[in-house]
Amino acid sequence: MPANRFPLPVLILLTTLPAAMIGATLWIVSDLVPACTITEQSRSTAPNGQFDLVTFSRACGDETPANVQAALVPPGEAVPDDAASFFSLVADADLQPRWDAYGNVELTLPEGAEPLRQDDTVAGVSVVYR
Repeated sequence: MPANRFPLPVLILLTTLPAAMIGATLWIVSDLVPACTITEQSRSTAPNGQFDLVTFSRACGDETPANVQAALVPPGEAVPDDAASFFSLVADADLQPRWDAYGNVELTLPEGAEPLRQDDTVAGVSVVYR
């Protein structure tokens, strides 16, 4: 007695239709989420060559306020869209970033600045705020 089996066309339909629906849903949802744009303001390589100190702004959609952020990235690499910054400020400001003689990062904060994030160390590197 033969076992009950799905005909091949029905089996193909039952496997490809859900996959196509999931793919279409992800495509539609990805269009709803605004893409972020990173604009580098400055970049300098650490004295030991281990990191690049990058200041940048991140815009995610039309209504993103002016901002400046700082992050350490591998030398020569672009700042990733999801980069975790160690400093973030809702303002357009020149932080005058630099490496000091001891391998510390130095940033100059604008007067009256209230940063959203201000870490004292990042990746084992001390951060000095002036």
